[in-house]
Amino acid sequence: MPSSKGALVRKICRWVHRDLSFLFAGMIIIYALSGLFLNHRNSIDPSYTVSRKEYRITEALPGKDGMTRERVLALLRPLDEEENFTQFYFPQPGQMKVFLKGGSSLLVDTATGHAVYESVKPRPLIAPMVKLHFNPGSWWTWFADFFSVCLILITLTGLLMVRGKTLWGRAGILLLVGILIPILFLFIE
Repeated sequence: MPSSKGALVRKICRWVHRDLSFLFAGMIIIYALSGLFLNHRNSIDPSYTVSRKEYRITEALPGKDGMTRERVLALLRPLDEEENFTQFYFPQPGQMKVFLKGGSSLLVDTATGHAVYESVKPRPLIAPMVKLHFNPGSWWTWFADFFSVCLILITLTGLLMVRGKTLWGRAGILLLVGILIPILFLFIE
């Protein structure tokens, strides 16, 4: 049974379309999810979780002149943050701020003992996905460019593998609407 040139093109398009789609399905899902998190970063920080704990230190605390590294480490012990200590300072009299690795901090009123501990932790799955949107290195630029070209190939092969006049009628209208939607958003904002 002789095969027409059009049938061969559609067959090759199906192979390319299917194989590239399988290859990049995971990447598309990761980009889509991280894009959702970035779009809503005002309501949820996609990179970090911040928890705040207020409590009172019952022991008497020295002021700026009497505070030592050892004393600060003792304050961090109940929080299990001794290993993360970096430095401390007094931004104003009677108020000590302790900096911890990773962005966490402890703010202590040395007169009243009122303490506020802010724990900053990276989100385990979301943060690495979001990082990809910010181009973490030149190797990623090459991969992202390759990915973009492959998405264009997936789209073009999808348009070409269907028999008939695919760009006329309903298919052409949907393609045009898909092009116009992002363009319209440029004028809405």
